[in-house]
Amino acid sequence: MSANPSFFKRIFLFIWQVINGTRKLILNLIVFSILAFVVIAIISNEDIEVEPQSALVLNLAGTLVDQKQPIDPIQAALKQSNDANTEGEILLADVLYVIESAIHDNRISTIVLDLSDLKRASISKLQSVGNALNRFKESGKQVVAMGNYYEQNQYFLASFADKIYLNPQGAVSLEGLSLYGLYFKSALEKLKVKTHIFRVGTFKSAVEPYMRDDMSQPAKEASQALLGDIWQTYSQTVANNRNIAANQLTLDAKTYLSELDKAQGNSATMALNMKWVDGLATDEDFRKMLLGSVGKAKNGNSFKQINFYDYLTLVSPLPNLVEQDSVGIIVASGTILNGKQPAGQIGGESTAELLRKARFDKHIKALVLRVDSPGGSAFASEQIRQEVLALKAAGKPVVVSMGSLAASGGYWISASADYIFATPTTLTGSIGIFGMITTFEESLASLGVHTDGVATSDWAGLSVTRSLSPQVEAVIQRHIERGYVDFISLVATERNMTLEQVDTIAQGRVWSGKKALELGLVDELGDMEQAIAKAAKLANLSLFDTRVIEQELTPEQQFVQQMFASVASHLPASVSQSSVFEQMLLQWTSHLRTIGRFNDPNHVYVYCDNCAIE
Repeated sequence: MSANPSFFKRIFLFIWQVINGTRKLILNLIVFSILAFVVIAIISNEDIEVEPQSALVLNLAGTLVDQKQPIDPIQAALKQSNDANTEGEILLADVLYVIESAIHDNRISTIVLDLSDLKRASISKLQSVGNALNRFKESGKQVVAMGNYYEQNQYFLASFADKIYLNPQGAVSLEGLSLYGLYFKSALEKLKVKTHIFRVGTFKSAVEPYMRDDMSQPAKEASQALLGDIWQTYSQTVANNRNIAANQLTLDAKTYLSELDKAQGNSATMALNMKWVDGLATDEDFRKMLLGSVGKAKNGNSFKQINFYDYLTLVSPLPNLVEQDSVGIIVASGTILNGKQPAGQIGGESTAELLRKARFDKHIKALVLRVDSPGGSAFASEQIRQEVLALKAAGKPVVVSMGSLAASGGYWISASADYIFATPTTLTGSIGIFGMITTFEESLASLGVHTDGVATSDWAGLSVTRSLSPQVEAVIQRHIERGYVDFISLVATERNMTLEQVDTIAQGRVWSGKKALELGLVDELGDMEQAIAKAAKLANLSLFDTRVIEQELTPEQQFVQQMFASVASHLPASVSQSSVFEQMLLQWTSHLRTIGRFNDPNHVYVYCDNCAIE
C-alpha cells in the first residue's frame, strides 16, 4: 500500500520539477535579454551627439496631443522610445520645448520638417508649432520641409518653412474642411431600440444621430458657418506664409483639371506651378542639398543631423530640486466623465483632486487650466468648476488656455476663470444640454423576453428593459431645461452678460475662437505662452517656474518605464495596420462607445458631438 503513494509522489515531483525548471529558464532568458538590451541601449545613447551646424529633423509621428492617453508602462516605454511611432502620441509641449531649445543651441542651424508620419493634429496645435518655427527663423536660422506627399494638416505646418520641397512623383492634398457623421434612426427602429431624447438648444446636435437620418437644417447652417470660419484662418495663414492668394489653395473641379492639364497630369508639377512648393526633389537630391548646407556627418553618408526624439532626450530638463514660486499647469484633455479617470480623460473627482493639489501647494501662486475637451457629464463639469472657484477664493488666479476645443462641458469648466484665452481655430461655445436614455423593451419583446412586476413608485421600476412613461419623460425634460438655465446663468454671471444675450449665442451653437472673442465668450486670442504670462501677471510674479500638475505613476511604474524607454529603440519593430473594414467598424461604433462611457448620475450631458472637423 505504501508503494503507490510513493510512486505518484515521484510522478508529481517530476512534473513539478519540469514545470519549475521551464519557468526559471524562461524567466532567466527574459531577464538576461532585458539586461543585454539595457547595456546596448546605454552604449548607444552615449553615441548620441550634436555636431556643429547640424540639422534638427523634426520627424513628428502619430497624433499631436496636449495630454497622452495612459497605457501600460512597458507599452508606453516601447511606444515612446527614440523612434517615431505612427500609432502613438506626441506631446505638443515636447515639440515646443525642442524648438525653443534649438533656437538657443548654436549647434543647430536648420530645422528639417519630415511630416510623413504625422497622422492627426488640429489646426490650433499646428499653429502653436508654426509660431515656434517663426521664432526659430527670426533667430537667423532656416526651416526647410521635404515630403513625398503632403496631406492638408501636414502642409499647414510645412507652409511655415522657408522652402518646401516635394518628390517629383508626389502631391499636395488641399481639400478644405468637412463635417459628416453617421445617423442611426432607421437602424435603431429596425432593431426596435427606443432612444428617449431630452435636450435644450436649437443647435444642440449631439443627439441628432439617434433621432434623425440626416443633419438638421439649423445644424447644417451653423456647421457651414463654423467650417467657413476655420477654413478662412487656415487658408489665410498658409497664403501669408507662401505669399500667394488664399483662393489659390482649394480649386473647384474645373479649375483643378485645367491646372492639372497645364502640368501634363503631374500633380507635383502642378503644385510647383501653383507655388504650393518651392522645388521638386528626390530624397537623393535633398540629401545633396543639405550636404551643401549643413555639411556631411562624421559617420555615414548623410548630412549632419539629429532627429526630434534623440534631441528631446538630450535637452530634457533635469528636475528642479529647489522649489520656488510657480505657475501651475493642469491639462484637462478628453471627455468629461464622472468619478476618477486616467490621464487623457477628464474625471470629475480626479481633475478636481489635481485642482485641490494646486490650491494647497504653497509654491503654486497661479494656475493655467489647459482645456481640450468636447465636454461630457454636466455633474462632473460642475464638480470641476467648483474647485476652480475654490482656487480663486484661495487667492490664486486661474487662467484658461483653450486648445483645439473647449465646447459644452469644456466651456462650463472654463467659464469661471479669471481670464480665458482661445486660439482663432479653437472650437468653443456649444452652450446647450441634453439627456438620453436608451431602452430595449421592444427589442427584447421581439425575442420573446418581457419585463413585468410591481413597484412602490414610478421611479423604483426604471430600467432599460421597460419603456419610460410620459410623466417620467416630462420630469426628465424639466431637469434638462433647468440645466440649460443653470448653464446660461453661469455664463451670464461670469461673462457679465444678460440671460437674453447668452441665450442668443447659446442654443448649443459652436463658435470658432475668433468669433467667440467677438461674442464675449473669451477674453483674448492667444496660446499657452500668453496664458502663462497672464497668470504670472495676475499673481504679481516676476521670477517664476512653471510646473505641470498631473497624475503620477507609482515608483514601480516609473522604474519600469524608464528602464524600457532606453531599451525600446533596440527591440525588433512591429507594424500595426488596420483594414478598411476595421476602420469602418471603428467609425460605426465610435458614437456608441462615446455615449456608452457617459456616466453622469443624472443622465445630463453638456457635450459637443459635432466638433470633429476633418
